Amino acid sequence: MDKKNALRAGALAAGTTLMMLLMSSPALALTRDDGDDPGPGLSVVETLGLYVVAPIGLFLLISGLVWVLDGSTDRDDTKARAKA
Repeated sequence: MDKKNALRAGALAAGTTLMMLLMSSPALALTRDDGDDPGPGLSVVETLGLYVVAPIGLFLLISGLVWVLDGSTDRDDTKARAKA
C-alpha cells in the first residue's frame, strides 16, 4: 500500500471514530424518560459476580457436562481402525 492510500485510510478511520464519539455522547443519558424507574445500584461484589464469575462458572459447567457425557473413545484408536 503506498503512502497516499495509507494516509487516506487513516483519515477515514479517524473521521469515522470522531463522528461515532460525537454521536454517542453520554450527555444524552442524563435526561430520564417518562416512566423510567431505575432500581438500586449493584455493589462491586455483585457486579463482579454477575459479569465475571457467573459466565466463567456457566462455561465450566457446560464444558464439564460435555466432557462427562461424551461417549466417544480415544480419537487415536478410531483413526487407526479407519486406516486398517
